[in-house]
Amino acid sequence: MRQLVIAERVSLIGHILAKAFGLIGILLVIPNAEIILNSGGVGQTAMQLSLADGGVVDIILGTIAVSIYAYRILGWRTWLGFMLPAMSISVGSELLGTSTGFPFGDYTYLSGLGYKIAGLVPFTIPLSWFYVGLSSYLIARAGLGVAQNPSLARHVGAIALGAMLFTCWDFALEPAMSQTNLPFWYWENPGAFFGTPYQNYAGWFGTSALFMTVAALLWKNTPIKVERSQLWVPLIVYLSNFFFAAGLSLAAGFAIPVSLGFVIGVVPAVVLWWRSKASFANVPVAPTTTEVSVANVKVAVK
Repeated sequence: MRQLVIAERVSLIGHILAKAFGLIGILLVIPNAEIILNSGGVGQTAMQLSLADGGVVDIILGTIAVSIYAYRILGWRTWLGFMLPAMSISVGSELLGTSTGFPFGDYTYLSGLGYKIAGLVPFTIPLSWFYVGLSSYLIARAGLGVAQNPSLARHVGAIALGAMLFTCWDFALEPAMSQTNLPFWYWENPGAFFGTPYQNYAGWFGTSALFMTVAALLWKNTPIKVERSQLWVPLIVYLSNFFFAAGLSLAAGFAIPVSLGFVIGVVPAVVLWWRSKASFANVPVAPTTTEVSVANVKVAVK
């Protein structure tokens, strides 16, 4: 188990460093590409790695970190019970979206995110839906105390909140990935919300809510009690991915969508994380009565 913890931490740190490397590369390196390319082999190699492999490595490391975390904390059945529907449903939505325009709108992926499934969707896209989606959902479940009071209302609330947190990530991500000087996808018909169709956010919410619902049904009554001290990885993953995208979008002048994502995504995520320990600690413990037999004399101990 210790080796798994080390691998998880190394992957998480690598994920964050890759985010920082990509942010610096896009904001500082690309605007000064000519100077760097003329600096010799080291500059050319760094430029190539940043553009060709940076986004892929970042997403793979995030997937590894969250997968190890889920295996350790939740168990392999629960981990796969989320990962498989998240990846299959998201890649299905993405293939449908890039082919027909439903449910996100008419868009096309460019290069930079790795091999494309069916020539349409980079393989890293369903990975990112999985690891950020699980992080969002676990934060929502823990904050609402679903494990302590698994009512239908709390299950539905956790799915709705988890999908909301996930969709708010896209408020920061969308301008950074499609409206800057180095886009990773583009819209055939730019939408009304800072170049993004409103339909896109409905598609994000619907797709994430669907695979969270499937995961909740597969988990059934599995006790998933995650305390605040065990939520650091999901919180760090969610915040690091949001702020990476926010940095790119803010640099391009998209303050309004980033601010919206911060207010209805980041703030609730932190509040839910903070509530998680209190809701877990306040679970009432019913008094128990046991009988101890000593030399034919029964003594009730309460």
